[in-house]
Amino acid sequence: MEHIVIIGNGIAGVTAARHIRKNSDKKITIISTETDYFFSRTALMYVYMGHMKFEHTQPYENWFWKKNRINLVKGYVSKVDHANNTLVLSEGTNVAYDKLIIAVGSKPNKFGWPGQDLNGVQGLYHRQDLEQLEQNAPNNKVCKRAVIVGGGLIGIELAEMLVTRNIPVTFLVRETSFWNGVLPKGESQMINEHILEHHIDLRLATNLVEIIADENGRAKAVTTDKGDTIECNVVGLTAGVSPNVDFLKDSGIELGRGVKVNRFLETNIPGVYAIGDCAEQHEAIGNRRPIEAVWYTGRMMGEALAQTICGTKTPYNPGHWFNSAKFLDIEYQTYGWVFSERNMKETEQHFHWRHPNENLCITIAFCHKTKKFLGINTFGIRMRHEIFDRWLTEERDVDYVIAYLKDANFDPEFYGQYEEEIIASYNSEMNTSITPKKKSWKRIFAKA
Repeated sequence: MEHIVIIGNGIAGVTAARHIRKNSDKKITIISTETDYFFSRTALMYVYMGHMKFEHTQPYENWFWKKNRINLVKGYVSKVDHANNTLVLSEGTNVAYDKLIIAVGSKPNKFGWPGQDLNGVQGLYHRQDLEQLEQNAPNNKVCKRAVIVGGGLIGIELAEMLVTRNIPVTFLVRETSFWNGVLPKGESQMINEHILEHHIDLRLATNLVEIIADENGRAKAVTTDKGDTIECNVVGLTAGVSPNVDFLKDSGIELGRGVKVNRFLETNIPGVYAIGDCAEQHEAIGNRRPIEAVWYTGRMMGEALAQTICGTKTPYNPGHWFNSAKFLDIEYQTYGWVFSERNMKETEQHFHWRHPNENLCITIAFCHKTKKFLGINTFGIRMRHEIFDRWLTEERDVDYVIAYLKDANFDPEFYGQYEEEIIASYNSEMNTSITPKKKSWKRIFAKA
């Protein structure tokens, strides 16, 4: 019986295991050192915030794995010996395989800051990080202040977590505006204001210089390139993540920043594959980055690879880009491509609308010559993924999207509706006379 071994029990590895089991009787083993069972990594923040217990983040009962004949091994893989189809675990035991799937995820970035390995300095990625945060910052008596370094999604999640326990937070962001390498300036500015409204000490265009230790080897302060010294008990390093591939450097498996794979998620070694955060496409797919540390792309890779493993060779095809997140109280969605001003192409144009009083805005990207719709960002207004996915596939123009924007609105009927204001603003800015239109849901999904 062919033995499939998967290193990593995150969404990519577990999805691959589940779909291989659905389609075959192959022997399946998952090796992980993080936790006994798969859990939803995106839910870690809600455990700290008291919204759920850790066991609630586990989508499958503990008996699920035995029932589905998926063997779980808790251990750390120190070496991949592909010549002998063998994994060496850190405790000295070996695991043989016929096919190997590398799904080891990411690790928080460190950039050589003095003091980055002190006690009280941590990231927010693994279950162990959550446990460490409970020790480092259980309340505002133990943790008088936390400093967060890095202005991405993980950084703002960590800030929100700490604020729920009334722990003062200083947020060091090297950019001149929050996440302005991704968000257009109007959206970035709204998030700046929202962070400050939550009494978070946001310091833009500010870099960490050093983390200072106390007499016990714990972080007691940081210094910045502005000459400031900020006393703190916890330092959160959230300046992005990198593929967790150090253990593969002498394996013969081709590496870039991650494990190099083709569209079928195959490495340079026959029978060895990589999926999820650690996989790096040889050639980027459209506008997508070669490495995508996103939950749903890991799931899609796992599904595609399972088909290949089970005899139906299937390329990874992620489709149109989409993502969602929360910035404190503001929900964010993106469909297609809306680049920040410093990354947008000369052929692109943006239409931006922001509510005068509430934290609501949208930005629509389109080609200024053809008016082809390229993508949309929404903040505080929920939209239907399937509608924008269809419009992107159909290559609709921006006037069509504006006219039928009500079709995409996902907010319940008791929420505010803002399409008329958005259309009026668009007409004024673009010197057009679009009128709002709406199709019936039966017609919208007739071809779905």
